[in-house]
Amino acid sequence: MLSGFLNKLMGSASVPVIEHDELVRARQERSCVIVDVREPHEFKSGHIPGAINHPLSQFDPARLAQGKSVVLICQAGGRSAKALRSALAAGRQDVCHYAGGMSGWRARGGQVT
Repeated sequence: MLSGFLNKLMGSASVPVIEHDELVRARQERSCVIVDVREPHEFKSGHIPGAINHPLSQFDPARLAQGKSVVLICQAGGRSAKALRSALAAGRQDVCHYAGGMSGWRARGGQVT
């Protein structure tokens, strides 16, 4: 499901973005790895359950999980978009970002740990 969505987006000039409902489904199906690129103190203040913290200040696309699609998230979408550009430039084609960030996730009632 998520890989088909990413493939469709990669064929276009648009930035690969995942919508809220699709992220909820992918998380429930465990078909993606969620990588939070906020700094550790932000991550500790609340994150999507199961997310991995990989701060943008230390971001290295080579450290991203292999074998599953990766969804990047930050607070409001800017840092995850920057990390996404870095991952795409490194040749990763299985990465997208949640543009709404944690602000959007919380506003939509998303679970936070």
